[in-house]
Amino acid sequence: MLLGSLLVLLLLGTAGTASAHAALESTDPADGSVLKSAPRALTLTFSESVALLDDSFRVYDPDNRRVRTSSAHHAKDAGDTASVTLPAKLGTGTFTVAWRVVSADSHPVSGAFTFSIGKPSATTPITTAPTEEPLTGSLYDIARYFAYIAAALLIGTATFVALCRPPNPTVLNKPILMGWWTLLAATVALLILRAPYEAGTGLATAFEPSAIPKTLTSRPGSALAARVLLIAATAFFLLRLRGRERFGRVALGTGAVLAVGLALTWASAEHASAGIQVPVAMTSAVLHLLAMSVWLGGLTALLTVLYRSSDLDAAPVARFSRLAFASVTVLVVTGIYQSWRGLGSWNALTGTSYGRILLVKLGAVTLLLAVAGWSRRWTGRMVEAEVRLRVPELVRAGADGAVASGEPSGGAGGGASHPGDDSEGGGDGAQERRDGSKDRYRRGLRRSVLFEVGVGVVVLVITTLLTNTLPGRAAADAQQTATSAGIPAASVTTVPFRVGNAGGKVQITLDPGRVGENSVEAVVYGPDGGFATVPELRLSFTLAAQKIGPLDADVKDEGGYWGTNTLNLPIAGTWTMKVTVRTTDVDQVSVSRQVRIVR
Repeated sequence: MLLGSLLVLLLLGTAGTASAHAALESTDPADGSVLKSAPRALTLTFSESVALLDDSFRVYDPDNRRVRTSSAHHAKDAGDTASVTLPAKLGTGTFTVAWRVVSADSHPVSGAFTFSIGKPSATTPITTAPTEEPLTGSLYDIARYFAYIAAALLIGTATFVALCRPPNPTVLNKPILMGWWTLLAATVALLILRAPYEAGTGLATAFEPSAIPKTLTSRPGSALAARVLLIAATAFFLLRLRGRERFGRVALGTGAVLAVGLALTWASAEHASAGIQVPVAMTSAVLHLLAMSVWLGGLTALLTVLYRSSDLDAAPVARFSRLAFASVTVLVVTGIYQSWRGLGSWNALTGTSYGRILLVKLGAVTLLLAVAGWSRRWTGRMVEAEVRLRVPELVRAGADGAVASGEPSGGAGGGASHPGDDSEGGGDGAQERRDGSKDRYRRGLRRSVLFEVGVGVVVLVITTLLTNTLPGRAAADAQQTATSAGIPAASVTTVPFRVGNAGGKVQITLDPGRVGENSVEAVVYGPDGGFATVPELRLSFTLAAQKIGPLDADVKDEGGYWGTNTLNLPIAGTWTMKVTVRTTDVDQVSVSRQVRIVR
């Protein structure tokens, strides 16, 4: 059910191209600069360490012919740089540099810039980042989603069996098996797709003889290989424990070590492995992933047991309730730390894509906690119903013992039982009412847990999207460095609008705000400054001086914002951006603003 729901969410609407994680801070020569003589080397500096590819640099001369260069290397052995040596004679005119590297958190990043020798060419080339094969990136992202969900299913279900001790643990064999096989398949797929994903090439690259060996030498590839070995060790461990209803300390300790090892394969190759406070961040990431798995995977196990075990009593439910509360506490603490580490400032919460996705996640988590509180109340009622059911049974057991010893069972007065007493046949009706009450609470808990699992899947999807987005702290630092170094930052324009008595504003971000392909992100705010939804938003761009346009940006509703990654503005100049906002079926307004696009 979890995997099916996740697939539906992926098909109905996921984010487009992921934002870069290693932000470019400077280039030498500077972008757009005019040099008197040819440089001996090109050097790029990033916000974090990067890994280099065989084809990290492509340099083209003014006639669009590729320039022969040395292999890419780190300048002065600095891991956050990428450099290439140029030939001695380059000629004059404008040269284009297309580059692609892999950031420390395993995500590839690419871009392009130009510089001129002597004087700019009469025709300035359009500088765009190296083209990528979208199918490869989409398949890689889908495999990552399935790996997350499978880890939660495997770790959470196994933890539920070990610590909550359901009466019939065999009903959970299938979820554990499904989680194990899905995690193995997703990890193998990630290993195979890693080489074309880094290079931005088609699937055929994955089957080249050198692809897998080269992947295994990189940090992400090593993490994936370690995950495969841990998955195999987990299979051996689960087979050894098959059929046991109770687990000793050694078994629990071994399971915990395997779970921590699996979590480390994520933490060592994503956001936590780069930036500030890496040891603390990796510890937090491991705890966050484990707590998420125990909670959401445990919910799936609880839901399975509620549907398939008719003899489930309240004890395993109560144990999981306490376990879930501890997991939520860990999630909140580690989530706050990771949010602070990723954002860096309050402005980044609304001013960056990372912050806006984080706000959506916080809203989903708040809903998840509310549903969890609902489930917790049903658990309490179920426990109380079982206690009320067991008390008369204990009284009857005591009475039977008294009769067997020759003592009167009617209490101090020695009176006989009455037809309405719960302790005899007259109590059958009361017991039926208690059984019915317990079943009602069980059905209520089943519904709330089902809803909780559905919201949990959404939270997992948002979490994975968040790992694909440049952290707000890095985005702010890169923008500040780029601005001071003369590299154009993203263009941000706020357009107020009013339709009848209603109004608001649209914040439109063009990244990089330069000639060539741009990504567009438009966020609509209501009159109170909060996020607002509109049925339709259209953007078009016109350059009247060159008689170009209007060019339709073709923005799509991405859930919380409108965006596209395919807006191509071919010429520098002051463009007229027309924003059309439709608030109802009949009400809409168009507002125009001037936007400066640079080379």
